[in-house]
Amino acid sequence: MGAKRKKEDAPEMAEDADIDDGGCRDRRNRQKVEKKEEFRPSMIKNKEKRSAAHAKLKHQKKLEKRKTKKAREAADKQALELGEEPPQRSVPRTIENTREADETVCKPDDAELFVANDADEFSSILRRERAPKILITTCRFHSTRGPAFISELLTVIPNAHYYKRGTYDLKKIVEYATKEDFTTLIVVHTSRREPDALLVTSLPSGPTAHFKLSKLVLRKEIKNHGNPTGHVPELVLNNFTTRLGHRVGRMIQSLFPQNPDFRGRRVVTFHNQRDYIFFRHHRYIFETKESKQQDPKSKKGKDAEDKSTGQQVIARLQECGPRFVLKLKSLQHGTFDTRGGEYEWVHKPEMDTSRRRFFL
Repeated sequence: MGAKRKKEDAPEMAEDADIDDGGCRDRRNRQKVEKKEEFRPSMIKNKEKRSAAHAKLKHQKKLEKRKTKKAREAADKQALELGEEPPQRSVPRTIENTREADETVCKPDDAELFVANDADEFSSILRRERAPKILITTCRFHSTRGPAFISELLTVIPNAHYYKRGTYDLKKIVEYATKEDFTTLIVVHTSRREPDALLVTSLPSGPTAHFKLSKLVLRKEIKNHGNPTGHVPELVLNNFTTRLGHRVGRMIQSLFPQNPDFRGRRVVTFHNQRDYIFFRHHRYIFETKESKQQDPKSKKGKDAEDKSTGQQVIARLQECGPRFVLKLKSLQHGTFDTRGGEYEWVHKPEMDTSRRRFFL
């Protein structure tokens, strides 16, 4: 009886095996189709064919983007003609506009903030009661790029003076700078022959900020760079929104005089993005170009004549350098003191719990 049952079950098992094989084949075919659909130009080994495929794909994306832009403009125009409100545009989700809520974000109607501004260490400079005077020095072991970076800092910050460090202790330098009526001390720290940190101390009573310096690009390394003049630059500070960021922004603001000379057309920018402070130094240039318009009566082609209608003024920016990025590591009460100093804020690795959490 058992042998007969096995013989009867054998065809059914064969049918099940055939069904399983068919299902596996279908899955393989689907995977092959998906692989073909996920084709990318980077899969092509030939460089010329790969670049041609990439250019074709880029051109197609550009055409699609232009098509959607025209459709959106047509919808807005139609809504205005009908007296309706244009359709709302979708705002892309970014790390900046989805940042975690922070109680320390400054508000325009915060009375405590204005009272604190009038009583902080930078109020005398920002109210023009005292002119900023900067002392710049190095660590004891400076690098080859350090002096070049300092010479460019001297052209960026007005009324800045460089003193060689020598064997003097930093506390003695602070005492000397305070006697000579300096308002800020900047120490350029170097490591492995490369500037990697800035120590900024407001005198005479602090605070002291320690910044990590990275991605330094000197003026001579910037293509088509300009040479700055001796005029006092305009200062632009962006996205310093929290109480800590506001304090750091006021410290940076106290480095520059509060009466910019607009004839020099110089702009110094400190742009904060995701707690990284990007530094740029530009001068803006005004150029006049003749605007030409084609005669509508003449046919389009080589024989068509252009008629000049006037001059057009075009403004553009020319970078003067240097270019670098700062990252705040600590903010300390008073002047530099590694042993008994109290810290207002210190960055720790355990504070980086989310990509959407910012402190400045």
